[in-house]
Amino acid sequence: MRLILVLFFSSIFLSSFGQEDYSVDDKKAIKYYEVALQSYNMKSLDAALDKLNSAIEREPDFIEAFLLSFEIYIEKGEYGAAEKSLLKALTIDADFFPNGHFFFAELKYKNGDYKTAKVAYEKFLTFRRTNPNMQDEATRKLTNCDFALSAMEDPVPFEPVNLGEGVNSEHSEYFASLTTDDKNIYFTRRLPTNIKNGEQEDFYRSSFNGDWQKAEEVFGINTPLNEGAPFISPDGSLFFFVACADNTGEYGPDRNGYGSCDIFYSTRIGETWSKPNNIGSSINTVHWETQPSFSSDGRTLYFIRGLKLRDGTISKEDIWTSTLDDFGAWSKAVKVSDVINTPQEESSVLIHPDSQTLYFTSNGHPGMGGEDIFLSRKQKDGTWGTPVNLGYPINTYRNENSITVSANGRLAYFASNREGGYGGLDLYSFELAEGYRPMKVSYMEGKVIDKDNGRPLGAHFELIDLETEEVVVESFSNGKDGTFLVSIPEGRDYALNVEHRGYLFYSENFSLAESSSNEPYKKRIELSPIKKGESVVLRNVFYATNSFELNPKSRAELNTLISFLNKNYRLKVEISGHTDNVGSALANKTLSDNRASAVRDYLIKEGIPKARLLSKGYGAEKPIAENDTEEGRAQNRRTEFK
Repeated sequence: MRLILVLFFSSIFLSSFGQEDYSVDDKKAIKYYEVALQSYNMKSLDAALDKLNSAIEREPDFIEAFLLSFEIYIEKGEYGAAEKSLLKALTIDADFFPNGHFFFAELKYKNGDYKTAKVAYEKFLTFRRTNPNMQDEATRKLTNCDFALSAMEDPVPFEPVNLGEGVNSEHSEYFASLTTDDKNIYFTRRLPTNIKNGEQEDFYRSSFNGDWQKAEEVFGINTPLNEGAPFISPDGSLFFFVACADNTGEYGPDRNGYGSCDIFYSTRIGETWSKPNNIGSSINTVHWETQPSFSSDGRTLYFIRGLKLRDGTISKEDIWTSTLDDFGAWSKAVKVSDVINTPQEESSVLIHPDSQTLYFTSNGHPGMGGEDIFLSRKQKDGTWGTPVNLGYPINTYRNENSITVSANGRLAYFASNREGGYGGLDLYSFELAEGYRPMKVSYMEGKVIDKDNGRPLGAHFELIDLETEEVVVESFSNGKDGTFLVSIPEGRDYALNVEHRGYLFYSENFSLAESSSNEPYKKRIELSPIKKGESVVLRNVFYATNSFELNPKSRAELNTLISFLNKNYRLKVEISGHTDNVGSALANKTLSDNRASAVRDYLIKEGIPKARLLSKGYGAEKPIAENDTEEGRAQNRRTEFK
C-alpha cells in the first residue's frame, strides 16, 4: 500500500517548518529530531527511527517526531506502527496538521474500518486551504464509506466452492474463461521459478464430466515466455490471449508486437490451435493492451488499455472496444461509455454471451474500497446503463477482479487465495444472486455435414433477432469435423441460418421471447448441394392468421434468401406455398398461392429480377407431417423455395 502521503509529507510538510516552528522547546529533543530527518533523507530509516524514539522520550508531545515516524513506518510497510504514530500526533493537537486526518482516514479505509474512516474524512473536510485533490478524494471515499456500510447491512449470498484438484494445484490459477456449454474452462497457471525461463505463466484447459478433469496444457500457444489473460470465444473457435515483450522485445517464437503487452488470437483447427497472430494496430499500440473479451455476435472485442509511462509503470486503465467488419478488418479502438470508464482504473472486462451484460472491475464507482466487481446492462438504445456493484461480501475492502459468468448466468467464477485451497490463488465458483445475473443463454450444438455424402462442413451460422433484424450471434462450424456450438440468448425470437458456399442454406426458428429451455439444443444439420429439385423450408417466414400479409418478422429470413440469390445469381427458384388440411381445398389453394406471391413480390421489390422467380401454391397437397395434431399442422403450414 502506497498512500498519497508518501513524499508529499516529507516534501511539503517537513520543509515548511523551521526550528522556531517546532511544537516543543527542548533543544536536545529537537537535535535528535533533526539528526533523524537527515538520516531519513539519506534513506537510513532504522537510524532515523532510533533518533526519533530518543526525541519522543525527552518530549512525549513532540508532534513532528510522531509525524516523521509515521512517514518512515509507511515507507517500511509497517502500517500498524504508522497508524499509532499518526494517531498520537492527531491526539496531541488535532489542528496541527490537517492533512493527517486524511492520511488516518486512508489507513482505516484500506483496512475496511469504514466508520472510523468516515469520521476522519469528514474532519479533514472541515479544514480550509487543504490540497484540492485530496479534498476530491476524501469526498469520493466518503461516498464509498456510506455505500460499504449500507452493503454490509444487506449482504448478498456468497458461498464459494473450490473447483478441485483437477483445476487447482500448489501453484496459482487465475483468469478463467468458459465455453458456452460450460464444459471447458481455460485459465492461466503460474509455474514455479525453477521451471523453464524463470517465472512462467501458461494456459491450461480442464473439461467437465461430473467434476473438473485434470487440466492439460494448451499446446500450440504456450511458449517459454509469458502468456496471460486467456479468453475462449463462446463457440470455442477462437482463443484470445495477451503476450508481453521480454526485456529483449521478444513476444515468443514467430510473434511480433507493437510495444509492451499485445493481444493475440488463435483459431481452432480440429483439436489443435493455429499459429497465433497479433490482432493488429487498430487495437494494439505502444501502450498496454490486455484482458480481451469477445462477444457472441462474432464482431465485438472488449479489452483493457493502460498508458505505459516512461518509467515502465501502467496508468489510467480503461475499457476499450473494437468491431470486426465484413472483410475481417478491426475498427480503430475507442473507449466505451464514460458511464463505465471513470477517472480512476477499470480492468477485468467480460462481455457475457448474452451480449447485453458487461462485467468489469473498477475503483472509480461507489464501492467497498480498492477494486470492486460491477455489471452494466445494455439499454434499448444501445448505450450502457449505470454500473451496479455486485455487493458485499463478493466485494470487500480488498481488490476483487477477474470474474467469469456461466452462459446460463447461475454460476460465477473467480480466483482467491483464501484458506483451504491447494496453494497460491485457486479458482472458485459461487451461485450468483438473481439480481446480478445476465440474460440466460442456452446453446445449440451438433454437426454440419453434406447431405449426400456425410462430409463435415465448415459452415457459417447467423442467429438473427426477428424483432430488430440484428445479428445476435455469428459463428462457424469446425472445418475439420463439422462440429459447432452456438449461443442462443433467451427472451427473444430468432432465425438461425446456416450456409456454406455451393449449398442451399438451412433455416431454423427459435421462439424464446416467452419461453425458455433448461436443456441445450442438439442438431445434426444436413446441407443440400445446390441442384435442381432440392428445397428449403423457410421456417422464419410468417403471415397474419388466414392472410397472405407478411409479418414484419419475416424480413430477416427473406433478406437471407435475397443474399443467397445474389451470391448465386444464375439460379432460378420457385417459391412454394403450403397449408394444412383445415378448410376447403379451394380456400387453401388460394391462400397458399397468395402467400407464395407475397414472398415473390417482396423479393422483386428488393431487386431480384422477375425472370428468376416463380411462385406457386399447393394448398394441402404436399404435407410433410400428419395433419391430425396441431404440431403436424403447424409444420405443414410453410413456405419453401426450390
